[in-house]
Amino acid sequence: MRTTIEVRDRHRAALLEIAGQRGLKGFSAVVGEAIDAYLEGQVHLAAARKAALTVRGSLSAAEADRLSRITAAIRESWR
Repeated sequence: MRTTIEVRDRHRAALLEIAGQRGLKGFSAVVGEAIDAYLEGQVHLAAARKAALTVRGSLSAAEADRLSRITAAIRESWR
């Protein structure tokens, strides 16, 4: 299917470079691959989000508080 999209000049240049390295005249196949990868990533992200929500509430209040304090301490040590 043909459609029109607007891309930044630097994106177009990068797409043309990738296509050229593959011996392609245009970059439609490269854009198609990028869209496929993005959509697959969205499926995995949705699945990960759903899996994370299934464990929601599985920690007791005390466990959650302890985890929060430990996480805060670790984050402080990164700085």
